[in-house]
Amino acid sequence: MKIAFFDTKPYDKPSFEKYGKEKGITFKYFETKLNEDTVDLANGYDGVCVFVNDTVNAPVIDRLCEMGVKVVALRCAGFNNVDVKHAYGKIHVLRVPAYSPYAVAEHTMALLLTSIRRIHKAYIRTRDFNFSLAGMTGFDLHGKTVGVIGTGRIGRAFIDICRGFGMKILAYDKFRASDLENGGIVKYVELDELFSSSDIISLHCPLTEDTYHIIDEKSIEKCKRGVVILNTSRGALVDAEALLAGIKSRKVGAACLDVYEEESDFFFEDFSGHILEDDILARLISMPNVIVTSHQAFLTEEALSNIAETTVHNIVELFEKNQCPNELCYRGGNAEDCKSGKCF
Repeated sequence: MKIAFFDTKPYDKPSFEKYGKEKGITFKYFETKLNEDTVDLANGYDGVCVFVNDTVNAPVIDRLCEMGVKVVALRCAGFNNVDVKHAYGKIHVLRVPAYSPYAVAEHTMALLLTSIRRIHKAYIRTRDFNFSLAGMTGFDLHGKTVGVIGTGRIGRAFIDICRGFGMKILAYDKFRASDLENGGIVKYVELDELFSSSDIISLHCPLTEDTYHIIDEKSIEKCKRGVVILNTSRGALVDAEALLAGIKSRKVGAACLDVYEEESDFFFEDFSGHILEDDILARLISMPNVIVTSHQAFLTEEALSNIAETTVHNIVELFEKNQCPNELCYRGGNAEDCKSGKCF
C-alpha cells in the first residue's frame, strides 16, 4: 500500500517508518498541507494521511475520489477540518480517537502553572542575573475551583491532575459520565454556573456547531473577574477578539492557548524575523498574562508512537477487512464513531 503523507514534520517520520515497514505500507512524505492546490500530489496513492490543519473539504474529497484514493487517514482525534457529511458514501475517513490523553492534560497543567507562578518570566530574569521577585506573586491552586468543559479522556485526565492539587472541579459535558461525580469534589453543572463559579476554565471538548466560540463575549461577561482560560483543544472554541477584549478590560486574568482559530496559517512554521500578519494573535502574544504554544500539547514520544501505530493499524484494518472501528460516519446529521465498522 502507498500512502501520501501531508504536512510532514521531522518528528512524524520515525514512528510512521517503523510501523509502516512492519505492515508493508510505504509513505511518501510531503511537507505541504493537503488542500485544493496540492491534492493532485495524491494521484497514484491508495490513501492520504493528514493532520489538523490539512483541508479535506468537498472539492478535495471529490478530487481524491476521481484519482481512486480510497481512504483519508487522520493522525489526530479531531475532524473539524473534514467535510464528513460530503465524504459519507464516497471515501473512508479514519481517525485516532485517543493517543495520549495524559500528554494533552499534562501540557494544560504545565501552561497553568507556568502562568500563575510566573515561571516563564522567572526564567528570563534569572538568565540575565536578575533575581528580583517584584511582580512575581502568584496564587495557590489548592482550594480553587476549575471548570472543565468536556469530560472525555483528556478532560478526565486533567480532572485527575486537578484533584491531586486539591482543587474543586465543576464539569460540563453534553453527555455526562455517570461515574465521574465524586462527592463535593467533582460536580456536573450547567454552563452558566460553570462560568460564574470557576476561577479557572479549561476546554477539552471537540469543535462542533454547539461548541463553536463557546468562550465569547457573553460567556466571558458571566465569568469571575480575573478568570484564567485554558484552551488545548480546538482554536475556534474561543472567540479570540472577545478574549482579547476580556484581557484588556481585566475581566480575564490570564489565558493559556495551545491552539488558535486561524492557526493553520502560522503554527508549526518558523516566522521569526518576519512580521506576523495576524494582528489579534500578535496582540495576544504581546500580552504579559498570555502564554501561547503552537499546538504542541500532543507532542510526546508516547503520543507520537501511539498515533503512528493506530493510524497504520486503521489503514491495514480497512484494506484487509473492509472495516475499521475508528471510521467516521455521518448518521442522522451527527458525526460519530462507526461502531459497525463497514460504513458503505
